[in-house]
Amino acid sequence: MIFSSFEFIYLFFPITFAGFLFFRHLRSERGIILWLIAMSLVFYAYWNPPYLFLLLASVGLNYALHLHILKNRDPWVLGFGVAINLGAIAYYKYAGFFAGTLNAVAGSQFTLGDIALPLAISFFTFQQIAFLIETYRGQITECGLEKYVLFVVFFPQLIAGPIIMQRDTVPQFRLSIFSNRLGLNVAVGLSIFIIGLFKKLVLADGVAPYASAVFTLADGGEDIPFTMAWSGALAYTFQIYFDFSGYCDMAIGLARCFGIRLPINFNSPYKATSIVDFWRRWHITLSHFLRDYLYIPLGGNKAGKGRRYLNLTVTMLLGGLWHGASWTFVVWGGLHGIYLMINHAWSAWRGRYDNEPSAFEKLFGRMMTMLAVVIAWVFFRAETFGGASSILAGMWGMNGYFLHTDAPAQMMAAAEGVAESFALFIPMALIVWALPNSAELASAYRPTLYFRKALGLRDWTQRQGRMSGMLKWRPTSAWVGFLCTLAIIGVTQMYRLGDLSEFIYYNF
Repeated sequence: MIFSSFEFIYLFFPITFAGFLFFRHLRSERGIILWLIAMSLVFYAYWNPPYLFLLLASVGLNYALHLHILKNRDPWVLGFGVAINLGAIAYYKYAGFFAGTLNAVAGSQFTLGDIALPLAISFFTFQQIAFLIETYRGQITECGLEKYVLFVVFFPQLIAGPIIMQRDTVPQFRLSIFSNRLGLNVAVGLSIFIIGLFKKLVLADGVAPYASAVFTLADGGEDIPFTMAWSGALAYTFQIYFDFSGYCDMAIGLARCFGIRLPINFNSPYKATSIVDFWRRWHITLSHFLRDYLYIPLGGNKAGKGRRYLNLTVTMLLGGLWHGASWTFVVWGGLHGIYLMINHAWSAWRGRYDNEPSAFEKLFGRMMTMLAVVIAWVFFRAETFGGASSILAGMWGMNGYFLHTDAPAQMMAAAEGVAESFALFIPMALIVWALPNSAELASAYRPTLYFRKALGLRDWTQRQGRMSGMLKWRPTSAWVGFLCTLAIIGVTQMYRLGDLSEFIYYNF
């Protein structure tokens, strides 16, 4: 079920929240937890009911493994648990991919049939792997079954993250949290949800057709000229930004309506001044997971410079593959691995000079980072290497600068949208680079976990003083009017679009 769908907004969420209020009125912690579990399972089963049994089997098996590890600290059981979880991902997500790769290399005709990818398998599997590892390390000493199930299936974060740890949410599943400051929680939560809804429906879905038109032509073998190539690449750059940012806002807002704070997962990544900074801001919980459970176990940066660069490369290659069963995702991850190596090498050289970067250096770093990210997004979006090559060649002017008059009709139709797309990029760029993000807007009300650390605010009071009063969210009539306007525009867009597009990260 999509957060930006009629079914969710008009039916699922009102019923879910009404049930929450009922059990809250009864002051029943267990009733609230069981109700949220039940509705989260309905939320998951809405897409494909049979895969609900896979989710429940995964939850049951991992909880049983947790109990055994808690009692015996058996490394073999931990290894079995990690293997079985990764095996499930390997089968459902990558079996067809590896079979296709084998056929391409060996010229064979091996087939596994159609294997549908269960929604969220990467997210709920990674969460449970981390849970087992933390249990083995002694970081988790007790977790009841009901709270464990809610930790895994809680609907705001179930489908596309953030990837949460047990320590982030389970301690919050208690009556004192559910019962605390209902009015303020709902006001903060719905405000952030509406901002996310607007980002998804108006901004992301509004620019998506321009990206799709160009990449479809490129994947079909057409040579994409300069202006059209940049139009498609920038359109997708803004589409994925507002799509994922919108999802994160909506997930955080929905959880906050129940009093639950999720970890911050998105922090204006296009404001990054380096690739290292970018990965501290983009999909923050995935970055932390890859760091803690892959990069550091491989040796991190403690085994010499060469090994550090190898560990970075392996981590980013697997991070790219995590996003999808395609070699284009692997190349995207590999590019970011190369970017990170260059970034660390530059930082090491730059560290010889004991002075702060100048304003020009920061601006140059931001521009180069953005260019590198846009180039990598081409591989992320393209379905074929030929399509990615056509877009990149066009971006460097190798396919000419304008369409010929005898170009195919589809190319001419796509070219007509180039001017419109560039006109959209201007307000989107202003939103991305000139305005605070949702966590900053509502910072006075602690909208997420770890937001102060993620925002890097050494002097929080001073930072708040510099922000304009108009850009600080408050439960005031002015903000109510503004957010109601955004909500009306977003819901109107739902009716206009007809067929709603799912969030991009639903596919991962």
